[in-house]
Amino acid sequence: MSSSSVPSAEKITISGGALRVPDRPVIPYVEGDGTGRDIWRAAQRVFDAAVQKAYGGRRRIAWKEVLAGEKAFNQTKEWMPVATLDAFRQYLVGIKGPLTTPVGGGIRSLNVALRQELDLYVCLRPVRYFKGVPSPVKRPEDVDMVIFRENTEDIYAGIEWAAGTPEARKVIGWLRDEMKVKKIRFPETSGIGIKPISREGTERLVRAAIRYALDFKRKSLSLVHKGNIMKFTEGAFRDWGYALAAREFRSETVTERETWVLGNKEKNPGISVEDNAAAIEPGYGLMTEEQKAGVRREVETALALVPTHGGGKWRSKVLVKDSIADITLQQVLTRPKDFDVIATPNLNGDYLSDALAAQVGGIGIAPGGNINYETGHAIFEATHGTAPKYADLDKVNPGSVILSGGMMLRYLGWREAADGIEAALERTIGQKRVTYDFERQMEGAKVLKTSEFATAIVENL
Repeated sequence: MSSSSVPSAEKITISGGALRVPDRPVIPYVEGDGTGRDIWRAAQRVFDAAVQKAYGGRRRIAWKEVLAGEKAFNQTKEWMPVATLDAFRQYLVGIKGPLTTPVGGGIRSLNVALRQELDLYVCLRPVRYFKGVPSPVKRPEDVDMVIFRENTEDIYAGIEWAAGTPEARKVIGWLRDEMKVKKIRFPETSGIGIKPISREGTERLVRAAIRYALDFKRKSLSLVHKGNIMKFTEGAFRDWGYALAAREFRSETVTERETWVLGNKEKNPGISVEDNAAAIEPGYGLMTEEQKAGVRREVETALALVPTHGGGKWRSKVLVKDSIADITLQQVLTRPKDFDVIATPNLNGDYLSDALAAQVGGIGIAPGGNINYETGHAIFEATHGTAPKYADLDKVNPGSVILSGGMMLRYLGWREAADGIEAALERTIGQKRVTYDFERQMEGAKVLKTSEFATAIVENL
């Protein structure tokens, strides 16, 4: 349905940091390349039916098609027309299917281009298990995490120079001569990349993650980083994240080490600062006097929280902790219940979100959104590729874009419609009425076409 065919369709706006969503919002969409055509047709039917079911006609989406990818290139000779970017800017919230990235120069990635043009600094990836989905792990139902992946910095900033080019030689020369860097093992044949991670970029990501945890009553936030090696980028990400939580959300959060201090005090009210410090820091006895003083100051700072966090009140706060990226990839397999909301730099988030998706059934049903919480701009998307060999065969799983649309509805505040989509999808899979990718892994399942799967979900709303 085009925006012009819905009476009184209006733009979504933002005021005072809050979205203002009319009952007939205009939502731009890109159907996507390859299988995008099949999955978009299926998904749009589900969205419209879910909104109708939840609100009885009081609310309705005015869909506005915009072009990107192959369809845009074929019609306009541009991969990402200015009009498309303008539409996403103007209408704030949109959704898209998978896009082809042009080969051989030009835009490196249309998806990255959209994120950078609109400064969509959060890549939001909720990962949870839907009962009945085939999974390679024993207890996929233990996975229920929400990843806040930083979307504009890190190596995805795309600042790099190819080995042997004048630019690479110039940068390497500057590093060696001016900065006295001795660790480039093979300078003549090295490509060079720059990894920016900023305080502002970190703080806005962590702020959004904590607000999400509070809004949706989540238990913890894990700052996932590789700060043991990259001390001034990912290590700084961790430090800035903790500092932001303490500064802006002091009454609603508690760090893991603070819980140890407060817990020790509750178990033993007479415990001294010195003994508490030794209890939370295993190597305390081997430290220098200066290091010991630092741990004692940490204990005293935590004990100052007793009026707001003492008496067990800390147990109801959002627990802020951190985890090294490599061990996190292990522990989301072995101890998934330890993780809830995760905030992490760009590359870690890329690895982690796809690894977690595999645990709950693959990227075929992994949703994603790219959001700027300050401006309100958000684009929700299928997280998989275009799979051109399956294009127009009415065969592939539309789950990713359907669940991304559910995320979009939740972002708009239309939680009843979003809940309806998730419940209906889970019910349909539980009935073993699934597309080929699930059917071949399930006993006694019935294989459905893309369009038939959408029909089954609509029936189950």
